[in-house]
Amino acid sequence: MASYHRTQVLLERWQHAALKSLAAREGMSVSELVRRILSRRLRPRPSSRKGLAAIAGIGRDRTATGRDHDRWLYGAGAK
Repeated sequence: MASYHRTQVLLERWQHAALKSLAAREGMSVSELVRRILSRRLRPRPSSRKGLAAIAGIGRDRTATGRDHDRWLYGAGAK
């Protein structure tokens, strides 16, 4: 079973009403709904380093110059 820590949060009236309403529709307690919302928001996200590593060296092609940008962007037939 998960270990819980009791905490207190001050909400605006509309926030509390919205949480109560959504929790009732979902068939769970407000506490469970808040935990799920926080879990989704706080879940570790994949590092963007992998994405940036994929483009490493992209500018090393000496044949790619600004003069032929249309060819690189739109294909061989572009002028």
